[in-house]
Amino acid sequence: MVTALLGLNTEELRALVQEEGEPAYRGNQIAEWIYRRGARTFEEMTNLPDALRVQLEKKYGVGRPRVVTVQHSRDGTAKLLLEMRDGARVEAVGLPYEDRFSCCLSTQVGCPVGCVFCATGLSGYTRNLTAAEIVGQALAVQEEAQESSSGVDERSRRVDHVTFMGMGEPLLNYAASVKAIQLLNRELGIAMRHLTLSTVGFVPGIRRLAEEQRQITLAVSLHAPTDKLRRQLIPKMVKWSVAEIIDACHEYVRQTGRRVTCEYCLLGGVNDGIAEARELTNLLHGLNCHVNLIPYNSIRGPGFRGPSPKGIRAFREVLSSAGIQVTQRVQRGPDIDAACGQLQHRINTVPAIDEA
Repeated sequence: MVTALLGLNTEELRALVQEEGEPAYRGNQIAEWIYRRGARTFEEMTNLPDALRVQLEKKYGVGRPRVVTVQHSRDGTAKLLLEMRDGARVEAVGLPYEDRFSCCLSTQVGCPVGCVFCATGLSGYTRNLTAAEIVGQALAVQEEAQESSSGVDERSRRVDHVTFMGMGEPLLNYAASVKAIQLLNRELGIAMRHLTLSTVGFVPGIRRLAEEQRQITLAVSLHAPTDKLRRQLIPKMVKWSVAEIIDACHEYVRQTGRRVTCEYCLLGGVNDGIAEARELTNLLHGLNCHVNLIPYNSIRGPGFRGPSPKGIRAFREVLSSAGIQVTQRVQRGPDIDAACGQLQHRINTVPAIDEA
């Protein structure tokens, strides 16, 4: 199997071409083709000498994941099923808005956390993704957006916001997630403040991010204001109490100066009552945060239901009255199972193909 160049930054590509006896600036050109122009093959890199392209093809490949299927929602959302070189598959989502183009990326094949209301968690876990496989999803989403929007200014379909909210727990794949963030920022030109990493509350990872003072947005999925309820909803992430998670969030704010987003999936009759809203208010007192309420998106199996509109309004009112900024997640792509909690690890049915 050839070595993939996707996942290497410009400095690493400069060093690689120098080892091949070429001037360092050829590495800059390769980085431009891979990350800014979305090249899949060396043949597309027309400003490289023919001899160099032949030389590279003998030992290396670009390493883009293969797009297996693409689904389009009525609201413009696109969901891609992507296959890696070993046959592992993940889903990524493209989200067009009037003022930005966002994509939701996966960091693991499946998820080991196992939230009981999430399709990904119920589908099992296979392995971590590499930084190249994470960034490759963004490139695939961007390419799909541009191909499906012929006649539209290409710049309006460039990914400029990224959320690590797809399949998997990013902080359990820390090194690859952080390198992917660096590549998205430095190579694709996406501002750090437009990169969001969502964690279910892996405290060591939150504290490590705080110490490194990265200017990304941290989103923490609480889903419950008490340890008892959280253990029921997230049974495989019980080592740290809710209080310890919030303490780590305070540390993140102190170290980075960045506000934390607290994500809360509203499950009808489970965690969406006035009592839970008041407990959540007390828990978040003094934390520089905003709460993003996510009405449950139905999946096959567990039997949960969404909150009522009246219940959502009442829950929001409790938080707002306490001075907590609160928003409600706009549901995107439910008709193609692309909304929050609906992504899943699909069974392989097509043989893996090594992409250039």
